[in-house]
Amino acid sequence: MSTTRALHTSELKSLSLLARGKVRDNYAVGDQQILMLASDRISAFDVIMNEPIPGKGELLTKMALFWFDQLSDVIPNHLTHLSPESVVSADEKELVNSRAMLVKRLRPLPIEAVVRGYLAGSAWQEYQVSQTVCGIALPQGLLNASALPEPIFTPATKAEMGEHDENISFEVMAQKVGLDLAEKVRSVSLKLYIKARDIALAKGIIIADTKFEFGLDENDQLVLMDEVLTPDSSRYWPQSSYAPGQNPPSFDKQFLRDWLESVRIDGKPWNKEAPAPALPTEVIEQTAQKYNEVWTRLSAP
Repeated sequence: MSTTRALHTSELKSLSLLARGKVRDNYAVGDQQILMLASDRISAFDVIMNEPIPGKGELLTKMALFWFDQLSDVIPNHLTHLSPESVVSADEKELVNSRAMLVKRLRPLPIEAVVRGYLAGSAWQEYQVSQTVCGIALPQGLLNASALPEPIFTPATKAEMGEHDENISFEVMAQKVGLDLAEKVRSVSLKLYIKARDIALAKGIIIADTKFEFGLDENDQLVLMDEVLTPDSSRYWPQSSYAPGQNPPSFDKQFLRDWLESVRIDGKPWNKEAPAPALPTEVIEQTAQKYNEVWTRLSAP
């Protein structure tokens, strides 16, 4: 990752701030475009940590651009392919150079399109109780981290800042966006995941699950937007140490989540509400290493 000073919160003076997300600061560029700037913030359990992860924003931007390019034949994306430096003042060019994307302004769909290829996290917890994931029946006898017979689409709500995403059924999603659009989002999401899964497997990486976000353009065409297949939105595992029945070591924020689960405050587990516990230096450094390792493998010739 970059050795430059970590950026927790950007303050561009040349553009108007539209919104701050968990990681990205979005600035208006006229009424047709947005400058999406990836900070070094990191969140877990929908809570933003106080300490940034140095170089994380630059890495997320590189990975998103890589995947937008790899998947461009499946669905259009929101990139304008214009230089972010062209829309900021001279003294801000260096800041946006490696951590920003200039994108089209879309009407975002109010859902997250989650695709799961393996049984992990909350999906594994639900399966143990009911042999289902988000209400989808699965075969008996699967283990933690088992590959699913085929990838499944499990949409979720898009939570407001500080709130938690919630899994919803396909039927509830269809009520929110309409049946035709819901079916198209499901179909495209599965195609995106399968193509990305195969690309990553060729590099020795398993994409266990991921989430996509979509918007509609001025012609009501579906467009892939926000980030795509970064370690913030995906569960990455090394194929070499993968074995069903145990949690594989991950190249994402699972290391941070595991540490947070172990934290005790006044003898009690952290309640997963803000404020977050202070991150020790070693947790910051190891989280950075996890993120960097997946990009190193993915971008290798």
